Amino acid sequence: MTSLDKPITPDPAGEPSADQKAVTQAALFDAFGGIRGTVETMLPGLLFVMIYTVNKDVKMSAIAAGAVAVLLVIVRLLRKDTVKHAFSGVFGVGVGVAFALFTGTAKGFYLPGMIYGAGLGVAFTLSALVGFPLLGVILGPVFKENLSWRTRNPGRKKAYTKASLAWGIIFLAKYAILFPLYWWGDATQLGWVLIALKLPPMVLAVYFTWVFLAKAPPPIDVIAEWEAQEAAEEAAKEAKEAAKGPARHRRG
Repeated sequence: MTSLDKPITPDPAGEPSADQKAVTQAALFDAFGGIRGTVETMLPGLLFVMIYTVNKDVKMSAIAAGAVAVLLVIVRLLRKDTVKHAFSGVFGVGVGVAFALFTGTAKGFYLPGMIYGAGLGVAFTLSALVGFPLLGVILGPVFKENLSWRTRNPGRKKAYTKASLAWGIIFLAKYAILFPLYWWGDATQLGWVLIALKLPPMVLAVYFTWVFLAKAPPPIDVIAEWEAQEAAEEAAKEAKEAAKGPARHRRG
């Protein structure tokens, strides 16, 4: 049984229980890839920046970054590990490689990821403002609550709204720094600043998410509810069939 499968025991005082904190932490690691997923996300970009800093060869830097991204996916496949984070990473690197080779500039490698990140910042912010927080959509299936938080668990909806707003603000602040460098800085400077800003904003956003969700009411396990309902319906059906047997016997 993993941490995500353990039932959450509420704290009598109303404070976040140890079970709730552990489940929240496990869910965040599962959703965002943990330490390994973060390293796999950063490694291709770091390799691109290092090679380009040394020889200013866009083609060699892009091919090396793409090859490493593919290699990381192959390693996961051979180890029979989950590949969802690795595949998303290799897709992002692949788009960056294509842009770099098409434009012939190192900045082309960074542009798709920057546009995507800024778009996420806008999406997180708007989703929080309209009352349909994107983080709840992402994490709901991980917590086995799906979208039940929208109508049945207002405390969790509030927590998801706060967390989504935090993600939006952090992402928008990050790209408010990066886009001026893209327009007016050189490619090497942009690359190193981008690498430096890769991990800290993500860690900060995940931390805020953990704080808000650990203090929120426990998730409603709709999967368990569906299973219990199916089991009850099956038991009722069997009981009905069992009752028909003696009745037929008496008539006979």
